[in-house]
Amino acid sequence: MRFSNRQTLALIVAVVASVPYQFSAAEDAASPRTPSAVVTAELSPLESRYLRNLRQVTSGMVKAGEGYFSPDGQTIIYQAVPSGYPFYQIYSQPLSGSEPVLLSTGRGRTTCSFFHPTGQSILFASSHLDPQLDMTEEKERKQQAEDARTGVRRRYQWDFDPQMDIFAADLRGKNLRRLTDARGYDAEGAYSADGKQIAFCSDRDGDPDIYLMDADGSNLRQLTNQPGYDGGPFISPNGKWVVYRSDRKKEGFLQIHVIGLNGQHDRALTDNVGVNWAPFWHPTKPYIIWTGADHSNEKARPNYDLWLLKYEEREDGIHPDGAPVRITDHASADVLPVFSPDGKRLMWTSNRTADRQSQLFIADFELPAETAAPHAPR
Repeated sequence: MRFSNRQTLALIVAVVASVPYQFSAAEDAASPRTPSAVVTAELSPLESRYLRNLRQVTSGMVKAGEGYFSPDGQTIIYQAVPSGYPFYQIYSQPLSGSEPVLLSTGRGRTTCSFFHPTGQSILFASSHLDPQLDMTEEKERKQQAEDARTGVRRRYQWDFDPQMDIFAADLRGKNLRRLTDARGYDAEGAYSADGKQIAFCSDRDGDPDIYLMDADGSNLRQLTNQPGYDGGPFISPNGKWVVYRSDRKKEGFLQIHVIGLNGQHDRALTDNVGVNWAPFWHPTKPYIIWTGADHSNEKARPNYDLWLLKYEEREDGIHPDGAPVRITDHASADVLPVFSPDGKRLMWTSNRTADRQSQLFIADFELPAETAAPHAPR
């Protein structure tokens, strides 16, 4: 199993986004189908140790995922493919049950949205300024139409679009401000807890690395500079560390890393024959959650589940404090986990849906007992 650096995400996202779909030219990104009622889902015995009251919170889109909570925990922001448009767009949605609101421009590839800690603005990555956007859209529409006609289940490929840049906007998606303008892929951004910094991924130097910049796009500095893909960064709640994913040890096999904001004490928290990605900090306790799957058996189907690790913060870095704990074990893929601001709820992307398309799920979350530590993926 080998992937180029620009194909790394194809492996892991394919499990939740591989089913093709038909589209209607009469529909567009600004008019998603009306969401159906929230769906209550079942939990396995293992999942019930840590999760309660599981419910599906997005529907009506072709697929949806990578959601994040607003600072007050009452609204979510996420990416979704609407009927009638081939690429993800950014939406916000109150958890009280209101319909989603389009925040991105309605054109181009978009990803990696996030709320500012004040709750007054957002950021996301978008390629809507692509000078060849008409051609890009038409090519994808033709491909999807051909897939639908032939019944091909095309494997999803995440594109590291060189036209992708990071933008900030108000809560309605207006007053758009471009924060990056270097040639190359700039995305996977998130604010620090104080709102003063943004950690993001960029391949402006030739391969994807972690960068930091001030919230207004100034004071750019490079944090990692190793061969391979480094991406998906989040700054720790205390503002001292960045957790991210990297395949520097073996191409295509992602491991979870933590590095100091000063570029020191970079340490891998996982080391297995698998794919470990989408790490996220617990807001109040010393835990990191991520998505992981065992790829040691080439003949076995890898199953993507959520894993939780307690850590210890020392002067020389972040160290594991015990073995990872498995949080989900559903036969479907469970990926991209995030905590609510109070740490009492967990949201993630899963295709444990009736049509097997990815949607967002939320459950009440309880930290494991100190003695609970099922074996991690090898």
